Parts: sequence; C-alpha cells; structure tokens
Amino acid sequence: MGNISLRRAALLPEPSEPLWKRVPTRSEDGGLLSDFMMIIPGLRSKPEQLIVRTVNKIQQVFDSYHHAVVFADLNLRLNLLWVSVKPIPGICLELAAALKDSVPQAMLVAAKFDR
Repeated sequence: MGNISLRRAALLPEPSEPLWKRVPTRSEDGGLLSDFMMIIPGLRSKPEQLIVRTVNKIQQVFDSYHHAVVFADLNLRLNLLWVSVKPIPGICLELAAALKDSVPQAMLVAAKFDR
C-alpha cells in the first residue's frame, strides 16, 4: 500500500468517483481496515499558502505513521479529512491526536452515544 501522499490530492479538483468507491476496506492480508474523519473548519477559505502549509503538516504526521495509514483523502470543498488505517489497537485515537497536535483546528468526527 506504500507511501500515502496527500499533497497532490488535496489541491486538485474533486475526483469523479465518490469516496465510498475509492476507500479500501481490507488490508493486503484481507483484514478489515478502520477509518475516521476529521473536520478542519474553514480550511477551504484560507489562502492557498496556508492550505499548503496545513497539508504539509498532515503529511508529516502520515509520514510518522506510515506503518499504519493505508489511505487518506482531504476534501477541501467539505473541509473533511478521511483516514483509513490498519487494524492496530488504539491507532485511530493516537493518529487523530497526532493530527490535532499538528493542526489544532482539526476536530475528530464521532458519534454521540446516549447512556
């Protein structure tokens, strides 16, 4: 699955295929992948220089987690970062926290559970 590169995808027009068709669901060995989303409010309206800087920060985090990240997609129109990872216990929260540290305005999208 190799190196995840977010730079090119982030600044190009939206792909024609919907995300659910492009996101891998299984790892190379057939195991199910995990995924999460983060919203980066207002990113699309920032100057291009700031967008590029943000993408570079995200890429640095992915470079540190290359062993776990399988797929990433930054949808600037929706200010939405989708990340798919190998099934490593705790990796979703660990990676989301690392992304939050690098891009403080990023927010993890999570379901609200009633007790």
